[in-house]
Amino acid sequence: MNDHLRAAVQAAMGQARADLERLVRIPSVAFPGFPPEPVRAAAVATCEILAAAGFPEPRLLDLPGGQPAVYAALPPPPGAPTVLLYAHYDVQTPGNGWASDPWQPVEREGRLYGRGAADDKSGIVIHTTAVRAFGGRPPVGVKVIIEGDEETGSGQLEAALPTLRSLLEADAIIVADSGNWKLGVPTLTTSLRGFVKATVSVRTLAQPVHSGLFGGPAPDALIALVMMLARLYDAAGNTQIPGLERGSWQGMDFPEEEFRQQAGVLPGVGLAGTGTIAEQLWASLAAAIIGLDAPRVEGAGNALVPAARATIALRLPPHQDPHAAYTLLERYLRAVTPWQAQVEVRCEGVGFGYAADPSTPVYQAARRALEAAYGQPPRLMGSGGSIPLIHALAATFPGAPVILWGAEDPAAAIHGPNESVHLGELERIALAEALFFAELAALR
Repeated sequence: MNDHLRAAVQAAMGQARADLERLVRIPSVAFPGFPPEPVRAAAVATCEILAAAGFPEPRLLDLPGGQPAVYAALPPPPGAPTVLLYAHYDVQTPGNGWASDPWQPVEREGRLYGRGAADDKSGIVIHTTAVRAFGGRPPVGVKVIIEGDEETGSGQLEAALPTLRSLLEADAIIVADSGNWKLGVPTLTTSLRGFVKATVSVRTLAQPVHSGLFGGPAPDALIALVMMLARLYDAAGNTQIPGLERGSWQGMDFPEEEFRQQAGVLPGVGLAGTGTIAEQLWASLAAAIIGLDAPRVEGAGNALVPAARATIALRLPPHQDPHAAYTLLERYLRAVTPWQAQVEVRCEGVGFGYAADPSTPVYQAARRALEAAYGQPPRLMGSGGSIPLIHALAATFPGAPVILWGAEDPAAAIHGPNESVHLGELERIALAEALFFAELAALR
């Protein structure tokens, strides 16, 4: 069976690449201010690609306030389980710094470059290639949901899950929106951190005043804000918010030199925080100041600042309730505000984390499939990022383990310039998914 599927996936890779290149050429940016026509075109193209792979009558699902999702299904053979496959067809904005046109796929040294080539149009191709390996008749039922709003963070699909429960119900779920620890090293992502995004605004003066005439006793809003933000960290750089505890990590470690290289840490610069890198990155609190409104250095006047604000991105251990975390963050910021300054804290969004149970039979089937596809046992790693949909899927379908994998690797540069997918990795993970279908069928 393994050799047969390996040959079938290899034979399907020409079509897989053609489908991926077709999708990359569509600038399906769903953020406000971008034209909606390419987003719709990507949804239609996804329907056509699914139909060509053997799905009867794929269709668009209109989600209130969002872009359409694409749905398709293959009924299970008698007594066989069903797997739900997820990916998204919308992409990040192109940005600057590309070596080639982001909407014109080009191959260099085995990698296909283009916006969305990895994140996450590769996920669509993984799913169709796995189905094609069985001639469009896999040994399990297959349902596919392809989202068009993932990058915007609008949460339209999460909100719609209760109404889609019967349509999407399955025995296992694969989210092809992740990747491997290293190129060619099979990896299952078993945990995701939650997050809180909040904006804190500080006001102290009615208007700017001269720093010489009033500096000293007059409270400067920017200084107050900086003092508050500094209190989010201890001397070692660990995030500290009373009531929030750091988590623990039992899986693989993240070697320091590899982390430094991937993160772009400058030579001689130390790392922040205490504990292992894996523990800090995949299971612990981490506050980042991702935005700051203050006078620009260039052209700055010699005046005290009457108002300032900052946006805080707080990453949470997988099991932490983000609503409770926001309440504790707001309470702490108010508690450390100097000079009774006027403070407003506003929640900009929250997301739940996720922690899988790798001991379940479905997870063991996924591990066997990865090992057979790659020729080595898979690693288990966490993700410092967040995919709120994972929690929503797990909550809506508690009996269906969520498998998170994909064709991305550290060189994929998702969200950045020169995004790419390694074509060999795309083939290997498509094979793993086909093998998983066979393993899942054997569990019945």
